[in-house]
Amino acid sequence: MHHLSLNPDYDLSLYTTGKEVLKALPDDPDLLCMDYGLPDIEGEKLIKQILKVQSDLPIIVISGQEDISVAVSLLKTGAKDYIVKDDHAKDILWKSIINIRENLSLRKEVEKLQEELKVKYDFEDNIIGQSPAIKKTFKLVQKAIKTNINVSLTGETGTGKEVYAKAIHFNSKRRKQPFVAVNMGAISKDLAESELFGHEKGAFTGAAGTKKGKFEEADGGTLFLDEIAEMDLGLQTKLLRVLQEREVVRVGGNKPLPIDIRLISATHKNLTDEVKEGNFREDLYFRIIGLPIELPPLRDRDNDVLILAKHFIEAFSKDNQEATPSLSSEAKKKLKEYPFPGNVRELKAAVELACVMSENQIITEEDLTFSQISNKPFFAMSDKTLKEYNNEIISYFLDKNDGNVLQTAKKLDPPRRRAPHHAGRLAR
Repeated sequence: MHHLSLNPDYDLSLYTTGKEVLKALPDDPDLLCMDYGLPDIEGEKLIKQILKVQSDLPIIVISGQEDISVAVSLLKTGAKDYIVKDDHAKDILWKSIINIRENLSLRKEVEKLQEELKVKYDFEDNIIGQSPAIKKTFKLVQKAIKTNINVSLTGETGTGKEVYAKAIHFNSKRRKQPFVAVNMGAISKDLAESELFGHEKGAFTGAAGTKKGKFEEADGGTLFLDEIAEMDLGLQTKLLRVLQEREVVRVGGNKPLPIDIRLISATHKNLTDEVKEGNFREDLYFRIIGLPIELPPLRDRDNDVLILAKHFIEAFSKDNQEATPSLSSEAKKKLKEYPFPGNVRELKAAVELACVMSENQIITEEDLTFSQISNKPFFAMSDKTLKEYNNEIISYFLDKNDGNVLQTAKKLDPPRRRAPHHAGRLAR
């Protein structure tokens, strides 16, 4: 003990009983040296109790017993080393500590690299793209991962808001705790309060038992509220109180239940406009906004459309145990020119269908079809001359009117301004 204390790299604590050792475990020691013959707890029993609390704690046992069976038993229990008290014990102990310290240092370095790789590969697997617009969101996600700040995700439908929410959660300190997602647009207003906050038995007709709400389910982890702008004002008021007090009260109950959650919210609406129009509480807006991340639409992500298409094609082929087809140059051109109002979700559906329709391992322009529901005119999405825009608009309405020129002309022809009519009197 004296020799170890001379080294400034070591911070030592001395305990005289097994109970004192167990009480000190929350301090998270890096190494434990213990005498086999403690006065209150037998050595093997103490090791088992220690490892239940801190399973990876290196333990060196020092004993006057030279019985090999005792040493073997303790090593099987989980001790890292067994040293017999003799003239060489000090040098052996010193070498053992150095070895354990080096292994501990290597293990921490490996864990650090694994964490870095985990973040990298999680993003590569789930958030794919190289465009400046998407890289800008990566920087914000990295900041969100390092803290517990609330995050608000905005963007058009289909831009991948839940994918971002999961990437933040599963790379944060809360990753081992629950990730609970709730789509507020899919829950009826009558059931929303019970769904979020839970209810007690008999709270309302049909409440046959006690039920935990989503806040309780997410305790310690992350709660993802998608389409949060769909909440009515009454529920917004109750949500605000929960976020302020950090506790929930189940419907029909009166006992506050403390909760520890990280909130990630999402909406395709402009929340500031919703606040101005009186549809969303201003105080709740400032409570949830936290770190805002706006997800870019696919049409603003440059070459990402081809990167994503290739990823979806490979994933679909692998899932269906088929050879992976390639995109023809015409198919690539069609993908890059289409505005994708349905964003990444629409692209995924289109290329998966193209995989099914393709022949000879090549996806052609004809294999790519886009839903008529989302095939709306996006005349201002690329750089064109006014004449080119006019031609595109005329072509669109000709297609819409089944080639009827008169009907199209009537639709596009601006109303002619009539000369103003002034009533007057004839002079006598």
